[in-house]
Amino acid sequence: MPISAYNGAMARAASTTDAFNAVAEPRRRQILDLLSAGERPVNDLVAVLGLPQPIVSKHLRVLREVGLVDVRDLGRQRVYCLNGRHLKPIHDWVKAYEASWSRRFERLDGVLEELTDQEFTGQQEFRKKEDRHGSDGD
Repeated sequence: MPISAYNGAMARAASTTDAFNAVAEPRRRQILDLLSAGERPVNDLVAVLGLPQPIVSKHLRVLREVGLVDVRDLGRQRVYCLNGRHLKPIHDWVKAYEASWSRRFERLDGVLEELTDQEFTGQQEFRKKEDRHGSDGD
């Protein structure tokens, strides 16, 4: 396809309109990790993350907008919890690579097993030689 065919097509700017873009930010992944253990008020997240409250709230807003977290009022606190259902597109995408990873790990297991067998065989041969040479020197 000629280069001129791409003139009108530009890469889309990064956004936080979907789960993939939202979890691209490391702090948001930390928040999701913390919420995976159960719901937490904002102040707990601030304390654990060691970030200013406005920054944590900004990240929570992004996560809430894409549906990865839910919020509820509990007295004077806002409590956040993970909404794993909206992580499913990420899970499904990563799952497509699972078969490839499994094959590679199986091959690696085979190589490691061969190396271990070779090392064991080599050690046995070394001991036999050592025993022969050791008894000659006595």
